[in-house]
Amino acid sequence: MKRPPDCSPSLEPVPLKRLIRNTEATDQAFFERPTVDLARDLLSCVLVHGDTAGMIVETEAYLGEGDLASHSSRGLTERTKVIFGPPGRAYVYFIYGMHECLNVVAEPEGRAGCVLIRAIEPLSGLARMYERRHWKGPATGLGNGPGKLTQALAITRAQYGARLDKGELTIRRWRETPDFSIEATPRMGISECTDWPLRFIWAGHPCLSKRSRQ
Repeated sequence: MKRPPDCSPSLEPVPLKRLIRNTEATDQAFFERPTVDLARDLLSCVLVHGDTAGMIVETEAYLGEGDLASHSSRGLTERTKVIFGPPGRAYVYFIYGMHECLNVVAEPEGRAGCVLIRAIEPLSGLARMYERRHWKGPATGLGNGPGKLTQALAITRAQYGARLDKGELTIRRWRETPDFSIEATPRMGISECTDWPLRFIWAGHPCLSKRSRQ
């Protein structure tokens, strides 16, 4: 299969109806497995919210109570309770007083682990994404960071705990998996366990997050 279209300034690269036809829904079994496995397999999956969608090209795995960079390292709290619950749920949190970040809960219920969605390739509803981001640059900058993609897709803490196999906010898989290479690097923007190679990227993709601001 040819990979889905590259990011471009086009406002509607892939009509949502066509995107839905070319993908299939995930189920809970897809999420109920080791966090690292899920972090790798989420690459190329399609994140859909309402009339907008993007393909996941960058993730980070957070491993639970033994991972000091993970929120769940502090144990079960009101904030982190969804991470310890059933897999395939959304863990959305607020950071730096301005950004909301989307994580996907992994592992069997009772075992902590989640995957941060760090970057997407915008595919459908780009006009809406531009409006939400107040963005005037290239489409590659619409979702190339965890706070950018949630703003572009209108994902907020209102989706905390939402199922990701059905509903308004869903993760879907291509019926024909794109051909690409995965690279692992240390995670970004953390102060603990900084050398763990738990950031997974679609190698060479133009929509990866950057350290410098865009």
